[in-house]
Amino acid sequence: MKEKIPDAHVTVLYTDVRAFGKGCEEFYQRVRAEGVNYVRRELDERIEVEKRGEGVIVSAVCEGEERKFPADLVVLATAVVPRCDAEEISRILKIPRGSEGFFLEAHPKLRPVDTAIDGVFLAGCCQSPKDIQDSVAQAVGAAIRASVPILRGYVEVEPTVAFVNEHICVGCGTCVSVCPFGAVSVEHSEATMARAVVATKAKASELRERKGVAVVNEVLCKGCGSCAAACPSGAISVLHFNERQLLAQIDALSA
Repeated sequence: MKEKIPDAHVTVLYTDVRAFGKGCEEFYQRVRAEGVNYVRRELDERIEVEKRGEGVIVSAVCEGEERKFPADLVVLATAVVPRCDAEEISRILKIPRGSEGFFLEAHPKLRPVDTAIDGVFLAGCCQSPKDIQDSVAQAVGAAIRASVPILRGYVEVEPTVAFVNEHICVGCGTCVSVCPFGAVSVEHSEATMARAVVATKAKASELRERKGVAVVNEVLCKGCGSCAAACPSGAISVLHFNERQLLAQIDALSA
């Protein structure tokens, strides 16, 4: 505004200023040196905008003092919030979200554009509020990450995945409901029903409609262990992290 209209009087009512981006601190210091008036106020202090002639009057309590600022133009710095359909996208793609509702990256330092779902990457304000420079830089990074499996021609599957002991599984479906990645399903067949009859000594007619065995899609599974923890029959374990192996590690540490 000061560059386009040098005679303009610009006042910024602020609670806190965080100039964290590249060159932002220098910009902040430059605009203050050029006469932009920064007035601090607490977030819970009263502020009102009312029309007065062709302009408006901004009435605000700044550090305990009532002040009025006549203005031709008022720009509101509103909060940045996730889109209204972020929850639905999170549910469809199985992407976790943070406490503020934005999509969560796999690792803030090692995998900043990756998500917990392979092949889905983040760029821009879907992850958190960003300016144009950060959004462009992240978009370039996401494009490069997405091109790696395309150029390679194959995708490596995580070695730590859940597996099911079909002779113990009763097909209750608890694992299906708790899996955050949609990697578990219950398949019904005559063979699985026959195994269930042997395991539970139940009648085939009672199990024919509801019996099945949980099946893990190793491509979708991330080895989080939710299904193993929730399984009431103890039929699900995680490769390299089954109960016998964990107890052996505990015994070795205690020794």
